[in-house]
Amino acid sequence: MPNTPTPLGERLAATERTLAELLDDDALAKMLNASPRHIRRLSDSGRMPAPVRLGALVRWQRTAILAWIEGGCLPVRQIRGGAHK
Repeated sequence: MPNTPTPLGERLAATERTLAELLDDDALAKMLNASPRHIRRLSDSGRMPAPVRLGALVRWQRTAILAWIEGGCLPVRQIRGGAHK
């Protein structure tokens, strides 16, 4: 009998893959060659993709960050009263 994953095992594996795709501010700072403080400032000002909040934890989706970089790192939130520069 082959060792096939159970539905619970499949869900746990999917959860582990998803968690591996979430970056904390230290990992994201290392990826972008910036400080964690700068990452938080970019996020708070809407100049990068919004994080995922899990209770008190703040994480960014690796795929969203990569898409943002490929798109030229444009601000993602519209600034009130005008277009972004």
